[in-house]
Amino acid sequence: MNAQHVEDRGLLRFLTCGSVDDGKSTLIGRLLFDTKAILADTLTAIERTSSKRGMTAVDLSLLTDGLQAEREQGITIDVAYRYFSTGTRKYIIADAPGHEQYTRNMVTAASTANLAIILIDARKGVLTQTRRHSYLANLVGIPHLIVAVNKMDLVDYDRATFERIVGEYRAFAEQIGLTDVRFIPLSALNGDMVVDRGDRLDWYDGPTLIDILEAAPAAHTEKAESFRFPVQYVCRPQASDNPDLHDYRGFMGRVEAGEAKVGDTVTVLPGGRSSRIKDIQLNGQSLPRAIHEQSVTLLLEDEIDISRGDMIVNADEVPAQTKQIEAMLCWMSETPLSPARTYWLRHTTREVKAKVAGIAYRVDINSLDHESVTTLAMNDIARLTLKLAQPIFADPYVDSRATGAFIIIDEATNNTVGAGMITR
Repeated sequence: MNAQHVEDRGLLRFLTCGSVDDGKSTLIGRLLFDTKAILADTLTAIERTSSKRGMTAVDLSLLTDGLQAEREQGITIDVAYRYFSTGTRKYIIADAPGHEQYTRNMVTAASTANLAIILIDARKGVLTQTRRHSYLANLVGIPHLIVAVNKMDLVDYDRATFERIVGEYRAFAEQIGLTDVRFIPLSALNGDMVVDRGDRLDWYDGPTLIDILEAAPAAHTEKAESFRFPVQYVCRPQASDNPDLHDYRGFMGRVEAGEAKVGDTVTVLPGGRSSRIKDIQLNGQSLPRAIHEQSVTLLLEDEIDISRGDMIVNADEVPAQTKQIEAMLCWMSETPLSPARTYWLRHTTREVKAKVAGIAYRVDINSLDHESVTTLAMNDIARLTLKLAQPIFADPYVDSRATGAFIIIDEATNNTVGAGMITR
């Protein structure tokens, strides 16, 4: 008997965020519990911990609050990643902290997410932290948002309460330019509308949370993307008994966007010379094409001087080469940004020296007002201009999150001190 074919809907990375105590960790625990993604020994351990705390039900938030400090304080500090599968799709969940002082942690978690769940406590409605996290999700280019009005059990599953919150959030979403937003009432504690529908929200006829997640588009699938291949390493076998490898020159890296096929005409930046793809190899095997997020080795028909930090692109879709960028930057270091200093800017596999040419404004992360500043402190987000010693090959972040993003590195300590998104 043939096995039944199961559709693979691809990997979905999503983020949970919102105000403190909105139930983010509990929601993730409920998703893992109801999709049978928890091992028996893990469930036994959290049942034991819940019992020690005098709780009558299992505290599902313990599945994500992994640090001892988090358990003691009852808050999420670091970004907790969890993985599960429903059989038709694999998921990577990032549980982001709710506190303002962990803004940099949330930006890090959101940078790879394709969907965000914004939790709202049904008793409290839209709060400052709700607006802040929605703004950050929009800033880092998360294309799909789900507003989950949680703790409906504490307002007697009242429809009017849900609709009031939906109206309030819609007005805010319009203000900051959010377009793809869906709303769902749920109770993470009791499981209503998370995986199972339950029987206490019969007035809501929309999909459950897991139904929305199952149907969400995977990354790189919603629009055609230009081929972007930053070179990480040039492979030149030095000693080999195989004469076929004497002239071997392979360019290793990861396809950050788009795809390429054998025979495609490509251009190598910064030199601008063009060639055709002779072969695409993965683990010694030849492939007809390379797709997004795939690490491969490219072989070209012509001998071209290529090194780490160069980029191979479609010949007719070349990104801008620029030595000055405007960007939104999240400052991550306890040491304030100094416009007088020189930093390293890492963009894909290329590193160049950079200096701040000017700070246009800092965003007040709570009021979203623009403020005039001359420096940035930890967790600040600002629009600024950077001048570079050598050009980078960049796309606006709205067009490509891979080639529109960069990090700032302190040249003295080698620590990552900032993360940015190129606006132009």
